[in-house]
Amino acid sequence: MIDQHLLCSTYSLHITHFNQRSLAVMAGAEQSQRWSLRGKTALVTGGTKGIGHAVVEELAGFGAVIHICARDETQLNECLSQWQKKGFQVTGSVCDASSRTEREKLMQNVSSVFGGKLDILINNVGAIRSKPTVDFTAEDFSFHISTNLESAFHLSQLAHPLLKASGCGNIVFMSSVAGVVSLNVSSIYSATKGAMNQLARNLACEWASDGIRANAVAPAVIATPLANAVFDDEFKKVVISRKPLGRFGEPEEVASLVAFLCMPAASYITGQTICVDGGLSVNGFSYQPQG
Repeated sequence: MIDQHLLCSTYSLHITHFNQRSLAVMAGAEQSQRWSLRGKTALVTGGTKGIGHAVVEELAGFGAVIHICARDETQLNECLSQWQKKGFQVTGSVCDASSRTEREKLMQNVSSVFGGKLDILINNVGAIRSKPTVDFTAEDFSFHISTNLESAFHLSQLAHPLLKASGCGNIVFMSSVAGVVSLNVSSIYSATKGAMNQLARNLACEWASDGIRANAVAPAVIATPLANAVFDDEFKKVVISRKPLGRFGEPEEVASLVAFLCMPAASYITGQTICVDGGLSVNGFSYQPQG
């Protein structure tokens, strides 16, 4: 029979040792180091457009060395060429993140490129089909699950040994406000994003002793090619009217939060879902009396 007191004591000692070591490192860090990603290695999935593209540029701007994946080889090469001209250290792989086999191959490439260690994993790949719940097919369901949720879950599993080896790993899930509150967009999409938020909470607790933090970022209708393709003008007007800031967000405004969460400055933040939505998720009921 396991001695629960001994088990708890051993676990507490392990966590205490880990926390003391981490805090000691952070306490001795200069401000410039706390607000930098210089030399940090990162994998960003779906990094050639929209929010993913902005995340790559933000991380690279703070000094990170990045590997990205995308399905479109032509678009991937164009982005890599542009980033090279900017002096960013970015490499890339062609990968369909909804494929288990391709995810495994991707992580093998990442391990090879970064010497078996990874500091940052950005699970950014996502897709949406917007229609009424009663109209969804079994294929629609599988599409959302494999692209949004399974890819993030499996890549986190595959990245775990690399993140652990770095001594200070970070996972950021690109979620959505649709996973926090009800939005009339897509019930399956919203369910996958809500599951990602919970996954961030679970991994934050389960992998803390491995030196890994996990958080989710939840944007709301950001000005991206995906949003323009999925949502009609009437929907956009309604969303803007519900946002206290009265406008769409820009991809860079999401990317700045992602970069912060990966910095040593955010070393005590884990298991959180942070909305980047112009106040949409907190706007209950606004009444402006007419004069």
